Amino acid sequence: MLKKSFLLLIFLFLAFPIWAAQSFFLVDIAVEGNKRVQSIDILNAISIKPGQTVTPAEIDAAMADVYRMERFSDIATEISGGSDATVLTFKVKERPLVRNIRFEGNEELKTETLREVVTIRIPDIYDPFEVTKSIDRIKAEYIKEGYYAAAITADSHVNDDNETLVTFRIKEGDIVRIKSIRFDGNTVFDDSDLLKAMDTQEKWMFSWITGRGNYNEILLNQDLERISDLYFNVGYVRVKVREPVIALVDNDKYMLLLIKIDEGPQYRIKNMDAQGDLLYGKEEILAMVDLAPGDVFSRIKLRNGVGTITDVYADQGYAYANVSPLTRADDETHTIDLIFDVEQGPQVSVERINITGNTKTRDKVIRREMRLVEGDLFSATSLKRSKARINNLGFFEAVDVSTSAGSDDSHMNVDVNVAERSTGTFSVGAGYSSVDGVVFQGSVTQENFLGRGLRLNLAASLGGTSTTYQLGLTDPYFLDTRWTLGAEVYQTERDWSDFSRDSRGAALKAGHPIGEYSRVLATYRLEFKDIYDVGFYASDSIKDQEGTSTSSSVTTTYTYNTTNNRLDPSSGTDMNVSWELAGLGGSEKYSKYILDARQFWPWIWGTVFAAHAQVGYVHSLNNDEVPIDKKFFIGGIYSIRGFEAREVGPRDKFGDFIGGETEAYFNFEYIFPLYESLGIKGVTFFDVGNAWSSDDAWGEDDTAFASWRYSSGLGIRWMSPLGPMRFEYGWNLDARDYENDSKFDFMIGRFF
Repeated sequence: MLKKSFLLLIFLFLAFPIWAAQSFFLVDIAVEGNKRVQSIDILNAISIKPGQTVTPAEIDAAMADVYRMERFSDIATEISGGSDATVLTFKVKERPLVRNIRFEGNEELKTETLREVVTIRIPDIYDPFEVTKSIDRIKAEYIKEGYYAAAITADSHVNDDNETLVTFRIKEGDIVRIKSIRFDGNTVFDDSDLLKAMDTQEKWMFSWITGRGNYNEILLNQDLERISDLYFNVGYVRVKVREPVIALVDNDKYMLLLIKIDEGPQYRIKNMDAQGDLLYGKEEILAMVDLAPGDVFSRIKLRNGVGTITDVYADQGYAYANVSPLTRADDETHTIDLIFDVEQGPQVSVERINITGNTKTRDKVIRREMRLVEGDLFSATSLKRSKARINNLGFFEAVDVSTSAGSDDSHMNVDVNVAERSTGTFSVGAGYSSVDGVVFQGSVTQENFLGRGLRLNLAASLGGTSTTYQLGLTDPYFLDTRWTLGAEVYQTERDWSDFSRDSRGAALKAGHPIGEYSRVLATYRLEFKDIYDVGFYASDSIKDQEGTSTSSSVTTTYTYNTTNNRLDPSSGTDMNVSWELAGLGGSEKYSKYILDARQFWPWIWGTVFAAHAQVGYVHSLNNDEVPIDKKFFIGGIYSIRGFEAREVGPRDKFGDFIGGETEAYFNFEYIFPLYESLGIKGVTFFDVGNAWSSDDAWGEDDTAFASWRYSSGLGIRWMSPLGPMRFEYGWNLDARDYENDSKFDFMIGRFF
């Protein structure tokens, strides 16, 4: 029919001198062939009406109006009657109605996923444009999953009721992985430097597990921006990173990428200035930016400088401060003039703090973590810290801290919206570690007891070498003050190779923060112990302590924590310094000191460098031996890997490990993501340390500081639904005759 209409138009064009001279008086306009579209809708779409005299050109325009309704696949007109009494009839052919959509050949992508992608709706009028658009979107979805060679076609079957079934036929092919990524035109950066900046990577032997090497167009476009950033950060502001040239090889199984780069010249800073509303002198403002005349231009330094200046203004209450970096590049001298234009806006104070979304947690639990209070001058730093503190409570799935307009330009509201999560858990399960063996455990924990932020813990663990029962309650803001107050009772039984230990006790603790990131905590502990089942070949120091004893001690702990995530940190410091003094009654009298510090440094691609150090010393306050359970036994997954647990340190003349009064060990780790979406990480490590007896002459024998023990290794860590899982293999780098060359350690489940 379209062909016939086209021929009709040619005829009209050839007959135009005769046709154009004619005009028609319309006595009626009729519509034929329509079933779903009402005639009145068609007549309303055209501008000509019965009773008018019309020309052929006006009839053609009316046909175009009907076409624009997008409901018809063909339209023709017929004129009947004389020129003085003409009936104009529109003969239309309706597009079919889409009654269903079907997908054939899709195995890798679910039908539900594809239905969300296509733009055709059911029921709706069939539109070839929407079919083509849907094919493109299905193709894009397959490309996103790595099926770059997927082929999609579509056909439709129209029944007698002018209804159609649209079928998308899919040939998925094999997943296409990137065989190689090459660059052309790069002289400033090596290929390896550019690859390190990209998330898109070449395939490797475990691509079928990790997905590395899969082609993702969105991710690749982001990588091109990252490459541009590399150049912008070293002064190449005219760099052009071209769209990659893609070639499929090996029967469309693999892909080759070629990225062409036009680097251009390097630009340096010529002049720097600041203007506008300056709170400080120009020199002070410019000193906040890590750029100076003569330096190579760097976009990241410029961005960081703008952020620093903005935060300085925002911390003085200028919440709407706008810092605009104005740049003017001279392409002849390859220099850039840089001006910071500052518009401070009004000084703003906090009018109201609105808290929403907390269906269980009381307002005060959230409000006391805020570092802004109503009436304070606005501070961007305090706002960010408030969000971090609320997040660290662990009570919420999501925390959003934003601002909104107050009653006037000098006031601002702070809006805190939270999404509650379950903070109470009841669990019964089992775990295993190479240290404790099989452990059966059960616990009732409520981190936000009664919605007041109280921490309640009732736990038990039963294992082959240890049994623990514990009940504790802590109020981090006792009586709505900044004091922490808590208490616990417990019983622990533990079996070692040479003896067993049973302890029962109770503890009271109180603490108070010192500044934003520090806290002091004092704990009084009364403990009753029994050393029993001492082995026949156990050392004399162990045999001497067989029987019951009582410990009454006070432990003072100073903590400093700036980590960004308490559970899985990637930056910051976590340090604890403790001093335990026993002798306030009881039979045991000793003093014990421990310094434990961890530092985390984030690096590229989500990797982290971590360093951990622990140094400890314990000594008796009378002539008695230091209690065996207060000495330092190191080695194993919790201290120096590659060694058996508790088997690094001094030994007696029979070769038994007797624990040391001094310890020092260090762990150095490089942590990298393996399967980020599942929380699986890899780790390589190097450990060094030892424990020493007070009888050692340091530097004179093999147990003194002169003889450190070393190990290295690798492992896998997974924050699984069952809890943290660690699998680590360490090599003893200086194994002695009685030691193994290596040791595999693993831990599954949560332990108390």
